[in-house]
Amino acid sequence: MPAVTVENILTLPRIAEPDVSTRPRPVVSVTTAPTGYEGEGFPVRRAFAGIDLRALDPFIHMDQMGEVNYAPGEPKGTPWHPHRGFETVTYMIDGIMEHQDSNGGGGTIGGGDTQWMTAGGGILHIETPPEHLVASGGLFHGVQLWVNLPKNNKMAAPRYQDITGSKVALASSPDGGALVRVIAGEIAGQHGPGSTYTPIALSHSTIAPGATLTLPWNPDFNAIVYVLAGAGTVGAERRPIRMGQTATFGAARSGDTITISASDQQDSRNESLEVFVLGGKPIREPIAMAGPFVMNTKAEVLQAFEDFQAGRLGSIPAAHEAIG
Repeated sequence: MPAVTVENILTLPRIAEPDVSTRPRPVVSVTTAPTGYEGEGFPVRRAFAGIDLRALDPFIHMDQMGEVNYAPGEPKGTPWHPHRGFETVTYMIDGIMEHQDSNGGGGTIGGGDTQWMTAGGGILHIETPPEHLVASGGLFHGVQLWVNLPKNNKMAAPRYQDITGSKVALASSPDGGALVRVIAGEIAGQHGPGSTYTPIALSHSTIAPGATLTLPWNPDFNAIVYVLAGAGTVGAERRPIRMGQTATFGAARSGDTITISASDQQDSRNESLEVFVLGGKPIREPIAMAGPFVMNTKAEVLQAFEDFQAGRLGSIPAAHEAIG
């Protein structure tokens, strides 16, 4: 699981030890993500399935894509599809993905890169592995997160942020046992490059066997930990957690820190505990969601479907019509 690594973690900025006056955020739930298939048939774990949206706000949906080692000819992507009313954040850990849209935007993301797409008022989009990866096969692993947009920004102009792995902010736990990659927002004084409409924090951390990571956490944010690989515990109460499980912590202002520890022994496939840690300031607005549209009312969702069918969300570029 390469993402972004450093030769000597002790050269990075250190996260300060928590002050004695801080309160640990309690763990509310640990749930196991069901498996499924997305797009043209690539395997996913539905990280937020069964969790009350009020505990996730402003996040809506998250898939762990893979981890899967494709044989030659097997890599799959998605067909052309629309979005409106939210943002998609695609973080690649292993493998390569190409993305294109109806506005002529697009690019390529690989290990440690993030493609941040604000769908806003509407866009058509496609994600596919490059031809050479389809031919060769290989390891594919990533995360796609959906971030809700506030009512006033749901019809914003679509935009992209291509965040290469070299741009993420890096930090170390005090003893060097954990590497923290900050993709968006601020964590322990480190600011990620992602620009957001709603205040959030988003990171990927690698925690060595037996090590503990305690992160200062914005008191206005909720807190969520998803395990990408490995096993360990969450919270001061040391609730067990393993690959494919999501922990939600107490609501905003219920604590100042979140703690994650890696088990002393990891399985043969994983050297460390890998976690996706995220949180944000709840929007607290009505949500009406159907398929690729996330709006505030059912009428707005129906309008989105109508606009899509009428071609008002854009059209597939002529060079790619055969793909659609």
